Amino acid sequence: MTITLSVILGLLFVVTGMVKVVDRPESVKIRDHLGLPPELWRVIGSLEAAGGAGLLIGMAFPGLGAVAAIGLAALMCGAIISRLRVRDSVKMISVDAVVLALVGALAYLITTG
Repeated sequence: MTITLSVILGLLFVVTGMVKVVDRPESVKIRDHLGLPPELWRVIGSLEAAGGAGLLIGMAFPGLGAVAAIGLAALMCGAIISRLRVRDSVKMISVDAVVLALVGALAYLITTG
């Protein structure tokens, strides 16, 4: 289960992070909806991509995987707060909450070994 979650979440965050970094139009639309400045959006994307890579590398180095999962959980808390701030739909907030729960579960699985 740990390896499966690490691969799925690692790839998810690498892709979503890179989409933010390269300013894909669909990403810019979300950024503007959330009212975030372009510089911050690229920083968030870089952190997401780095965290995703950390999850993938963390399969060989569990300590790194745990730190990456905890960092991504913090990013997902920020995403939920951003969505609440603009009064996004329950559906959109729920998607982020599910990802947060999965990253939290992964951090738990890694640290309890």
